[in-house]
Amino acid sequence: VQLVESGGGLVQPGGSLTLSCAASGFIFSSYVMSWYRQAPGKERELVLSISSAGVSTNYVDSVKGRFTISRDNAKNTVYLQMNSLKPEDTAVYYCKATRFSTYWGQGTQVTVSS
Repeated sequence: VQLVESGGGLVQPGGSLTLSCAASGFIFSSYVMSWYRQAPGKERELVLSISSAGVSTNYVDSVKGRFTISRDNAKNTVYLQMNSLKPEDTAVYYCKATRFSTYWGQGTQVTVSS
Protein backbone atom coordinates (compact mmCIF):
# COMPACT_ATOMS: atom_id res chain seq x y z
CA VAL A 1 0.00 0.00 0.00
CA GLN A 2 1.29 3.43 -0.92
CA LEU A 3 0.06 6.99 -0.80
CA VAL A 4 2.46 9.42 -2.44
CA GLU A 5 1.82 13.14 -2.17
CA SER A 6 3.32 15.64 -4.58
CA GLY A 7 2.90 19.23 -5.66
CA GLY A 8 4.06 21.05 -2.56
CA GLY A 9 6.54 23.88 -2.58
CA LEU A 10 7.10 27.55 -1.92
CA VAL A 11 4.44 29.97 -3.10
CA GLN A 12 3.79 33.66 -2.53
CA PRO A 13 0.73 34.82 -0.63
CA GLY A 14 -2.26 34.88 -2.95
CA GLY A 15 -0.82 32.13 -5.10
CA SER A 16 -2.14 28.67 -5.88
CA LEU A 17 -0.95 25.10 -5.61
CA THR A 18 -2.47 21.76 -6.47
CA LEU A 19 -1.46 18.79 -4.36
CA SER A 20 -1.82 15.25 -5.66
CA CYS A 21 -1.92 12.00 -3.78
CA ALA A 22 -1.41 8.87 -5.85
CA ALA A 23 -2.64 5.65 -4.30
CA SER A 24 -1.74 2.04 -4.93
CA GLY A 25 -2.18 -1.32 -3.29
CA PHE A 26 -5.81 -1.01 -2.25
CA ILE A 27 -9.24 -0.41 -3.80
CA PHE A 28 -8.98 3.37 -3.98
CA SER A 29 -12.51 3.95 -5.24
CA SER A 30 -14.08 2.49 -2.10
CA TYR A 31 -12.11 4.56 0.38
CA VAL A 32 -12.82 7.93 1.94
CA MET A 33 -9.88 10.19 1.13
CA SER A 34 -8.83 13.08 3.30
CA TRP A 35 -6.28 15.86 3.41
CA TYR A 36 -4.73 16.82 6.73
CA ARG A 37 -2.15 19.43 7.54
CA GLN A 38 0.28 20.01 10.35
CA ALA A 39 1.79 23.41 10.94
CA PRO A 40 4.98 23.84 12.98
CA GLY A 41 4.26 23.41 16.67
CA LYS A 42 0.62 22.47 16.07
CA GLU A 43 -1.38 19.29 16.00
CA ARG A 44 -2.34 17.67 12.72
CA GLU A 45 -5.77 18.83 11.61
CA LEU A 46 -8.31 17.44 9.18
CA VAL A 47 -8.91 19.91 6.37
CA LEU A 48 -11.14 18.26 3.77
CA SER A 49 -12.45 14.81 2.98
CA ILE A 50 -14.20 13.25 0.01
CA SER A 51 -16.36 10.16 0.04
CA SER A 52 -16.14 7.30 -2.40
CA ALA A 53 -19.13 8.87 -4.16
CA GLY A 54 -17.34 12.19 -4.52
CA VAL A 55 -19.10 14.15 -1.77
CA SER A 56 -16.69 16.55 -0.08
CA THR A 57 -16.72 17.89 3.46
CA ASN A 58 -14.80 20.89 4.75
CA TYR A 59 -13.60 20.90 8.37
CA VAL A 60 -11.65 24.16 8.51
CA ASP A 61 -13.54 27.44 8.17
CA SER A 62 -10.46 29.36 7.10
CA VAL A 63 -10.10 27.38 3.86
CA LYS A 64 -13.74 27.59 2.76
CA GLY A 65 -13.98 29.00 -0.72
CA ARG A 66 -10.23 28.64 -1.22
CA PHE A 67 -9.48 24.89 -1.04
CA THR A 68 -11.19 22.17 -3.06
CA ILE A 69 -10.79 18.43 -2.79
CA SER A 70 -11.47 16.15 -5.74
CA ARG A 71 -10.73 12.61 -6.80
CA ASP A 72 -10.16 10.68 -9.99
CA ASN A 73 -10.93 7.04 -9.33
CA ALA A 74 -9.65 6.04 -12.75
CA LYS A 75 -6.24 7.44 -11.81
CA ASN A 76 -6.35 6.41 -8.14
CA THR A 77 -5.56 9.98 -7.23
CA VAL A 78 -6.99 12.59 -4.89
CA TYR A 79 -6.27 16.28 -5.33
CA LEU A 80 -6.25 19.37 -3.18
CA GLN A 81 -6.60 22.60 -5.12
CA MET A 82 -5.47 25.51 -2.97
CA ASN A 83 -6.13 29.08 -4.07
CA SER A 84 -5.54 32.47 -2.45
CA LEU A 85 -2.93 30.94 -0.20
CA LYS A 86 -2.03 32.65 3.06
CA PRO A 87 1.05 32.38 5.27
CA GLU A 88 -1.07 30.56 7.85
CA ASP A 89 -1.61 27.77 5.31
CA THR A 90 2.07 26.86 5.69
CA ALA A 91 2.19 23.24 6.83
CA VAL A 92 3.03 19.71 5.87
CA TYR A 93 0.02 18.34 4.01
CA TYR A 94 -0.85 14.65 4.30
CA CYS A 95 -3.39 12.50 2.53
CA LYS A 96 -5.18 9.68 4.28
CA ALA A 97 -7.26 6.77 3.07
CA THR A 98 -9.91 5.31 5.35
CA ARG A 99 -12.30 2.44 5.15
CA PHE A 100 -11.55 -0.88 6.83
CA SER A 101 -7.96 0.23 7.26
CA THR A 102 -6.25 3.58 7.45
CA TYR A 103 -3.29 4.57 5.32
CA TRP A 104 -1.21 7.74 5.40
CA GLY A 105 1.09 9.37 2.92
CA GLN A 106 4.48 10.76 3.85
CA GLY A 107 3.44 14.39 3.50
CA THR A 108 4.42 17.29 1.29
CA GLN A 109 5.61 20.67 2.51
CA VAL A 110 3.68 23.79 1.55
CA THR A 111 5.28 27.10 2.43
CA VAL A 112 3.48 30.36 1.79
CA SER A 113 5.84 33.28 2.07
CA SER A 114 6.96 36.37 0.23
